[in-house]
Amino acid sequence: MEFLKTVLIVLLVYFALKFLIKLMWPYIVKYLTKKAGQKFAQSFGQNPFENTQNQNTSKSKEGEVTIERPSATKRKSNNTVGEYVDFEEVKE
Repeated sequence: MEFLKTVLIVLLVYFALKFLIKLMWPYIVKYLTKKAGQKFAQSFGQNPFENTQNQNTSKSKEGEVTIERPSATKRKSNNTVGEYVDFEEVKE
């Protein structure tokens, strides 16, 4: 009899939680999307969809050409082993 009582309690708790989650799901999703939006806005500033490249081009006059060059420092390889040689296996 105790086993049957325990099984009924477990089933009652399971169905109660299932029902409550179904009722609360829209609020949970709304909360999670709001939090994700806040984190996104915090990591990219107040206006996350603002493009920095468009800001630079809007400051220049129309028709004006600007050239942006990468930094002057060149990376040197520390690899002193040698060159890589591609090869094919020949079956005899």
